[in-house]
Amino acid sequence: MKVLVIDPRSAGVTGETLLASLIDLTGEGKALDRVADAIRGLELCRRFGYGAESVDAGGITATRLTIEVAGGEPGGLQDAAAAADAAGLRPGARSRALSVLDDLAAFDDRSGLIGAATIFSVLGTMLLLDRAGFFEGSVVATPPALGGGTIRTEYGDIPGPAPATLAILARHRFPFASAPLKVELTTPAGAALLANLAGRAATSYPTMVPVRIGYGMRTAPDGLLRVVEGESLHPGEERMVILETNLDDVSGEVIGYTVERLFAEGAVDVFVTPASGKKNRPVSVVSAMVAAKDEDRLIRVLMEETGTLGVRVHEFRKVVADRRRGTVPIRVGERVYPVRVKTSTADGHLIAEKPEHDDLAAIARDQGIPLRFVDDEIRLRLSERKRERNSSRGGAGGGCPPDHPNAANAARDE
Repeated sequence: MKVLVIDPRSAGVTGETLLASLIDLTGEGKALDRVADAIRGLELCRRFGYGAESVDAGGITATRLTIEVAGGEPGGLQDAAAAADAAGLRPGARSRALSVLDDLAAFDDRSGLIGAATIFSVLGTMLLLDRAGFFEGSVVATPPALGGGTIRTEYGDIPGPAPATLAILARHRFPFASAPLKVELTTPAGAALLANLAGRAATSYPTMVPVRIGYGMRTAPDGLLRVVEGESLHPGEERMVILETNLDDVSGEVIGYTVERLFAEGAVDVFVTPASGKKNRPVSVVSAMVAAKDEDRLIRVLMEETGTLGVRVHEFRKVVADRRRGTVPIRVGERVYPVRVKTSTADGHLIAEKPEHDDLAAIARDQGIPLRFVDDEIRLRLSERKRERNSSRGGAGGGCPPDHPNAANAARDE
């Protein structure tokens, strides 16, 4: 699976630098001509043009983007939608572009108007991402550096970052990084693009194989925005975190309810470990395995339910087998039962076949025999089916299985 990492931790991000970095990454700059033509067709300005040039950034080749707009008035979301259609953006790219522009219309300019240069950078970014296939993969971003300086408003100067930048990041609950520079590093357009594109923010790069790298250069102040295309190591890899806290003054009932609540809120696994804490007091260590995207929400659940003052967070990657579910008809006694079976494979090799517990329990109740006999019988039948499949494909076979009595008869014999 493709992975795109956008890394604005040092230079921040603007609409122009993100688009420049994607031009540098993909080499598809000419594809933007149709976006420029679409904007010219809107008649929002007397003249519109753009240029992308390769520059030497201290031994690193980067792309600098320039956009020229002369005369005219800003447009609204309807104009941007018309430009997206004229440029031939596919539905997924078009939808993402309009979400970005909606953020900007809501916070950057309360009149709901958007400049031609911004429309170009947003539509161009979505076009290149779609052409490169990143919408079928995943996009990850590091927290952007916002910078500082002074922002001029109609009511006077205020310290940076711009109010619209903060409002957009707050709307999406997207984290940011601090930077000591007294200049704006992340613009509202850059924040809106980042927050709408990235599935999550990460302080470190995900585990992947790097494929190609692109750099977008900003002019004032100097800085490079880096984007990295990679491939995930395994189709079943997931980014996970363990949330953990020690409890020494919480009742068992509260801990039990907390476990139930964490599962209900989406935790993958929750377990409680008895331990010895400060002054040899007995403590319960509550550990919850959760997807990285659910981290903040489940930390809040853990704190609210237990009253704990701190939660440890450990990030790790989890590689899981490919899993599929199917129903297998299996005879037990005189009846044939449909049994749901989960089959797990890794790189095409069978790892395990696990019958659904609820189906086995229903068979045990219906036959009036112990569950363990039913489990033995079902697993034997699954093993026989596997041998038959291997034999039909020319496998080695493995000889005849040992005699195994029917589960229902064995139970009655006992």
